[in-house]
Amino acid sequence: MPTARWGLAAGVVNGVLYAVGGATKMAVVNTVEAYDPATNSWTAVAGMPNARFALGVGVVNGLLYAIGGGDESNQPLSDVDAYDPVTNTWSAKTAMPTARKYPAVCVVNDIIYVVGGYNNSGALNTVEAYDPTTDTWTEKAPMPTARFGLSANAVNGIMYAVGGESNFVILDVVEAFDPAKDSWSTKTPMPTARAGFAFQQDNDMLYAIGGTRTVSINRGDRALVQRYNPSADAWRAQPPMPTPRAFLAGGVVGTTIYAVGGFKPGGPVATLEAFNP
Repeated sequence: MPTARWGLAAGVVNGVLYAVGGATKMAVVNTVEAYDPATNSWTAVAGMPNARFALGVGVVNGLLYAIGGGDESNQPLSDVDAYDPVTNTWSAKTAMPTARKYPAVCVVNDIIYVVGGYNNSGALNTVEAYDPTTDTWTEKAPMPTARFGLSANAVNGIMYAVGGESNFVILDVVEAFDPAKDSWSTKTPMPTARAGFAFQQDNDMLYAIGGTRTVSINRGDRALVQRYNPSADAWRAQPPMPTPRAFLAGGVVGTTIYAVGGFKPGGPVATLEAFNP
C-alpha cells in the first residue's frame, strides 16, 4: 500500500479493495487508495471529506460507506460519507445517532449495522442500523457485552460480533445477532482474546486475523489467524500471518483474503498480504 497507516478500514467494490483513512506516524488522514488484484497495483482515489481513523466501512450496491471514527483530536465522530467508485466522488449522508470510534461495521441484507465502539462515555453496547435506500438510522437491541476494537461479519444472515476491549480487558467474547428477531445469543468464545483484528468471511467461514492481546498496541501476539465455523460454533487454528500487526483492515476478493496496513512495534505498516484458505 502506498501509505503506511493503522486504524484504517477497507471495503471491496467490484473486485477492487479500497483502503480508507487511518493514521500515519504523523497524522490522521483522509487518504483512500485502491488495490486491483488483477493488476497487483495501487491507485490513489478521491480522499474522504475529512480525516479520520478507527472508522468502519460497509459496502452496499456498489457504494462504499465510511462511518464514524475519530478525528485529529481523537474525538469520536458520527459522520457518514458514501464513495462512488464510478464517479470517484464522496457525498454526505445522514449522521449516525451515536458518535463513536473503534466500532464494528457489518452488512446484512443491504443494511449496515454499527456495533459497539467507544466515545466519551466509555465502551458502548449500542447497535444502530443504517438503510442506504432511505438514508435513515434505526436503533436495534443492544449487544450484551459493551466493547470497542471488536470486529463483526455475517454468515447466512446472522452477524457475529467478536473480541474487543472493555475496562482495560481484552475479550474473547462471541455474540451473534439475528436481525429478523432483533436479538442476541452467546457463542463459543474465540480461542485467543484480542482486539484490533480483521474479521473476514470466506465460503461461510469467518477468519480472525492479527490483532493485539494486550491493551497496548505495542505489545502482544498479532500474527494469529483463527477460523470460526458458525454452523458448528467451533474455532480452528490457521497458518499465521507473515507480518504480525494490529489495527489492520481486511477484505475479500474472490476467495482470497487480504490483510492491509496496521500497526506493529515501531509504527504503522504499508504491508499487504493475501491468504487463500
